[in-house]
Amino acid sequence: MENWLYLAVIAGCVAVIAMLGVVVTLVLRLRKSFRLLGGEEVPFQNKVAFWAAIAYTICPVDLLPDPVYLDDIGVLLAALQSLNKAAERAGITAR
Repeated sequence: MENWLYLAVIAGCVAVIAMLGVVVTLVLRLRKSFRLLGGEEVPFQNKVAFWAAIAYTICPVDLLPDPVYLDDIGVLLAALQSLNKAAERAGITAR
């Protein structure tokens, strides 16, 4: 029985480390993409989608309970991808 407990603790630690890796990557992408919000070249709807994703991430009401941030990360990554693709179409890149 103790082996299952150890396995569950190890699996939990691996999940937390993986989530931290995703969060660090997400923060770096956010930092790079933030300057795109001030430019007039990026369409307004992409900027709105980005800010809506930020609001969803901060909002206490989620699709999944808060210990599981997969929905927050997914929404934010989709908004970042949309923002970056719109910037590429406009001929600018996030640095």
